[in-house]
Amino acid sequence: MTTQVEVSTVAPYRWRWPALFVILTGSVMELLDATVTSIAGPVIRADLGGGASMLQWLGIAYTLAMVAGLLTGSRLGDIVGRKPMFLIGAAGFVAGSLICAAAVSPEMIIAARAVQGLFGAAMIPQGLGMMREMFPPKELQIAFGATGPLMGLSAIGGPILAGWLVSADLLGTGWRMIFLINLPLGVAALSAALIFLPNTPPTRGLRLDLPGALLASLGSLLIVFPLVQGREHGWPAWSFASMAASAAVFAVFAWHQRSISRRGGHPLVVPSLFGKRAFLGGLVTGALFFSAFSGFGLVFALYLQVGLGYSPLKAALSSVPLSLGMIAGMGVVQPLMKHGRRVLHAGLLVKAAGVIALLLIAHPLVGPWELAPALLVIGLGAGLVMGPFFTIVLGGVEQHETGSASGTLTALQQVGGALGMALLGTVFFGTIAQAPTLAAQYTFWMVVGMLALTSLSAFLLPRQAPPDAQAVAEQSMAAA
Repeated sequence: MTTQVEVSTVAPYRWRWPALFVILTGSVMELLDATVTSIAGPVIRADLGGGASMLQWLGIAYTLAMVAGLLTGSRLGDIVGRKPMFLIGAAGFVAGSLICAAAVSPEMIIAARAVQGLFGAAMIPQGLGMMREMFPPKELQIAFGATGPLMGLSAIGGPILAGWLVSADLLGTGWRMIFLINLPLGVAALSAALIFLPNTPPTRGLRLDLPGALLASLGSLLIVFPLVQGREHGWPAWSFASMAASAAVFAVFAWHQRSISRRGGHPLVVPSLFGKRAFLGGLVTGALFFSAFSGFGLVFALYLQVGLGYSPLKAALSSVPLSLGMIAGMGVVQPLMKHGRRVLHAGLLVKAAGVIALLLIAHPLVGPWELAPALLVIGLGAGLVMGPFFTIVLGGVEQHETGSASGTLTALQQVGGALGMALLGTVFFGTIAQAPTLAAQYTFWMVVGMLALTSLSAFLLPRQAPPDAQAVAEQSMAAA
């Protein structure tokens, strides 16, 4: 019989460090699969068939499902219990990975990617919430500190692992091994979770706003779907009607949230946030930046393989300087936080300079070492933006609003990523017939334009976050 352990409300939880290892294993497994298809996508398409939009949907299906899950996953953890939801999420994620590995058509693997994203979103918020419950304040900072380097290594190692597994063709599985590797990881995580994760009681009186989650997910899909499929169908009238309908659905979502709040319920987004300039500025700034960030990542990976003919492993290794720069940027940002919004603006300028340098050196025979300096600069700029973003935005809302605000910003990060992959991927494939390098340059100029708009919208953010904003941001992110 499985040993059940109870969390103590007085002393620190006894098995907190083994439990942290279980939580981090789940996070690494999810993060690896969030990045692998950007490298393996062209090989998957060559095997299963499908149009150019399939390369976009491999990432977008995962991301949109993650949005739908994030809006409800944390609340379900409060209602049902965090340990049961973590187990359900991990088991579903492994099942989705197995379906991905067994896929025989584009439709099957895209659906399986959505399953992965949905269950991954059910798993991840539980781990963050349990960390906050298991550790005393001093140790909580150490626990959070351990997640940063591990996530950074995963961001670097994920694409490299995917490239190596595809190139190695272990046991004749080809690209399918990038998903099969989740089976032993998932089984180990589930087994350890049964033993070491704490049993925390559900919170009484909470209800799930399922209609709100469905409205938000529908609004996201209505704008992303026509951006991806519209080009292949010659931009028919329904594509523009769908994008217009997206605005209407989000308007209904906002009305629904206010209605629930007036009735004393628990809305997904606290309506008072929409009266805060910092929050509205954070929505616009975050949507623009994460669209540019994720869209650039997809197009660059495709450019290396489709345009320059790099193998999956060579493409993954060529992208390492980008991840290293981002880790460096987030590493040096802490002592610069006293400069507030100016750090974010500096990061946007640095990232834009790196993208301009990259498009100027792009040519049909460009090598990895030529790309490396520009990629380092791009990553450094991205790190300088992402480091202070949540702290600055959450510093401009009330204490009781931080949980809702952080959850909304996290979901927005995913929506922005899907939107960027749809928009920039469509531009890239729409111009690639002229020349791959020219298509990449067109897209990179769009990224520069999006970063310029991000810089303008960032003026809506507070100049300076309050002194305790960093702690508030970390705690609210864990609660979300």
